[in-house]
Amino acid sequence: MVLNGLTSCVHPSVKTDRGEPLRSITLKPTPARIERGRYLANHVAACMDCHSRRDWTLLTGPIKPGTLGAGGEEYGKNYGLPGRVYGRNLTPAALNQWSDGDLLVAMTTGVNKQGKPLFPLMPYRNYHQMRLDDALAIVAYLRTLDPVANDVPTARVPAPLRLGLRLMPHRAVLSTDTTALPGVAYGRYLTQMAGCADCHTRRVMGKLVPKAPFAGGMAVQVKSGVVRSANITPHPETGIGRWTRQDFINRFKAYDLAHFAAPPVGDGFNTVMPWTLYAGMTETDLGAIYEYLRTVPPVKNQISVFIATTSKQQTKTNHFSNPKSE
Repeated sequence: MVLNGLTSCVHPSVKTDRGEPLRSITLKPTPARIERGRYLANHVAACMDCHSRRDWTLLTGPIKPGTLGAGGEEYGKNYGLPGRVYGRNLTPAALNQWSDGDLLVAMTTGVNKQGKPLFPLMPYRNYHQMRLDDALAIVAYLRTLDPVANDVPTARVPAPLRLGLRLMPHRAVLSTDTTALPGVAYGRYLTQMAGCADCHTRRVMGKLVPKAPFAGGMAVQVKSGVVRSANITPHPETGIGRWTRQDFINRFKAYDLAHFAAPPVGDGFNTVMPWTLYAGMTETDLGAIYEYLRTVPPVKNQISVFIATTSKQQTKTNHFSNPKSE
């Protein structure tokens, strides 16, 4: 089939850094591999954030019980996106006809089993240089999810954008290196996998503004107002420049479900940041992300993280930038 001179199917390229093609891969699940995948999918790459339903009546929108990986969350005008897209069902109930290679291709190049490009809200551009072992671990974990039958609506994306998606590069080169990444390099790897820049960078028509990565400002419409992502550059006044490593770790660990019960928000402040997922990261990994963020250019950008839609509520100013003030 040809559409305006473009084939309707995209043929992605996935290989290792040694040039080995991976489309026909069949992985060997082990307990250690599945556990690594569980950790990455829930707490670093946070796949379960977009691919589950979240309870927006509670602070941080924790995952609704029984929806883990089942998809259905909508992303559209509330996120400033053209059209509407939905988190897909990643449980075996929906993916039992997908091979391991199909999942690997979709995750790292953004092309599904039918050859259709995925909307880039799915952060495959963050995963196109992932370590092979980590990509395989996530696939192995997805196979263990409870199968949940959930028919997710079809995405509605404007035709010109659909054509543009076909023109995007859909290639991945996965690293076969298994040695430990050093220092800041490890923090950069985790930060990219976690998609920190995807949310903590301003968007225009759904596209990231490249001039000030990590400087915050992405707006999301929530029930009671507009929430904006915080500035996480090391700027001392408007970012996290005065945070210590332990401050950074403590902020995330405050939302650990072992001791945090999300309170109802009513008509008050809420946040789309999946704190309860990222709280499950190890202190070592959170510290590595902090060390990497210390190396990005500081940007002076004061953010009001929440502007209420009623005069009875207060505007909050960059609550992320000074942990000692709360």
